[in-house]
Amino acid sequence: MSAESATSGSERAAGGQRVLALLLSMAMFVLVVDTSLMNVSISSVVRDLDTTVSGVQAAIALEALVSAAFILIGSKVGDLIGRKRAYVLGLLGYAVGASAMALAQSLTAIIVFWAVLGGIGASLLLPAMQSLIHGNFEGDAQKKVYALVGAAAAIAAAVGPLLGGFITTYLSWRIAFVLEVVIIVVVLSGIRLVRDVPYTGPRGVDVVGASLSVLGMGGIVLGILVWQEGGEAVAALLVIGALALTGLAYWLVRRKRRGQPTLLDPDLFTSKVFRLGITQQMLQQIALGGTMIALPIYLQMVLEYNAMQAGLSLAPLSLSMFAVALLAGKKAGDRRPSSIVRWGFVLLTVGVLALVPIVPRAEFGWALVVPLIVAGSGLGLLVSQLNNYTLAPISDERVSEAAGTNSAAGSFGLSFGLAFAGAIMLATLSLTFTAMAQSSTVLPPADQQHVAQVLENDAEVMSNTQLEGLLADQPPAIQDEIIRINTDARPLALQVALLVPILAGLLGLLNSFRMMRIPDEADVDRGQ
Repeated sequence: MSAESATSGSERAAGGQRVLALLLSMAMFVLVVDTSLMNVSISSVVRDLDTTVSGVQAAIALEALVSAAFILIGSKVGDLIGRKRAYVLGLLGYAVGASAMALAQSLTAIIVFWAVLGGIGASLLLPAMQSLIHGNFEGDAQKKVYALVGAAAAIAAAVGPLLGGFITTYLSWRIAFVLEVVIIVVVLSGIRLVRDVPYTGPRGVDVVGASLSVLGMGGIVLGILVWQEGGEAVAALLVIGALALTGLAYWLVRRKRRGQPTLLDPDLFTSKVFRLGITQQMLQQIALGGTMIALPIYLQMVLEYNAMQAGLSLAPLSLSMFAVALLAGKKAGDRRPSSIVRWGFVLLTVGVLALVPIVPRAEFGWALVVPLIVAGSGLGLLVSQLNNYTLAPISDERVSEAAGTNSAAGSFGLSFGLAFAGAIMLATLSLTFTAMAQSSTVLPPADQQHVAQVLENDAEVMSNTQLEGLLADQPPAIQDEIIRINTDARPLALQVALLVPILAGLLGLLNSFRMMRIPDEADVDRGQ
């Protein structure tokens, strides 16, 4: 009877672990799919909240920025209050953000609750989740859970545009965020299955280091967002960000020499592999962020696609990234990771470059299919290799801290790509529209000056349909001329925005040659 009881208890424990693995995967799915929902719903959010494309784009970039700026702090908070509690608080932060999206009546609510609180939730959730997987599973089971959570992230990235597009078009973008809340409630319902993972390291808090990390990353991206919105003190924010990041490097080294607790161990950066790995991770995410803000705006504002059509048009990028990542992970064999990364950046750069001449000529989204498949295949190669490459030289006891730094670099790159591509696009639109208006032989001088003044204060990507509504009381000749200018200016602005992922891809390609000169993992000292 006791043997039967032991067997029954063992089966229950195994069943509980399977459920826990599924719930952790669901949490990761929500984290990744969230931004995809916003990207394909831009036009619907703008219309329903009577706001601007630049405002929504700024909120998307801000959410990624907050996650990046606080992820190192979130990891330390999890150490101090318990990883399980940090995991719960992170999920609740995300639930608040998703609930705000479902109920929001203004952009301010989205910025405060979805971008800021949701971003802080992500910064708590990601490092806590990794520690809980490490502490709740062992051996092969642990590897399987890591693979399952990774697969959930990949699936979310692949189906996010399609799922968000379908729900937004046939139901409402608000329903998509309600479903996020439902998933989070299901995940929290199984919290009793989670065993907390105690932290045995130093409990001191590096307050100065934490402040400098937030000021550094925050100053740079906020400077770009303020520039995009036509605000002041842009240069001051950028300088503060750069000085704070420089100060952070000095501060960490100084604290380490004194034997005091640091926000992160500066010795991690003594590894060339780690330094190159996080740089490549950041460049990959800059390219992804720039592409994933420019293309949805192009599809929804220029081609006037609804969310479902935009999601279908973006599907070749996300699906090829997912498929190639899985294939490359299984078929890499003895190929050097650095070689695969190099080909990844080659394909990414070529794919985005091919979009530049297509953008002003495309009359439908499927004209982008081949370049998106090429770019997505490149991203898939990068996704399959960069995390393992970056963490390969790191010892087991430091891998959690290194993974947090890697995630912070990726999140910062994503927020920078979103913000910079959006800002460059709107600046180009303003300059081009103003120049075309001033050279027009149809618009009277008064209208030329009015257009220039409006764009200087509030540059905005508009569909021709929206613009026609605003010009309803203007003479037909003036209407036609402004529509013509808008039609010619928008593609050029989007082409310039694509230079952000192209430059990131080229820098990544140059870095890959440096990677090729470094010995493979087997020759690298793992204690470095």
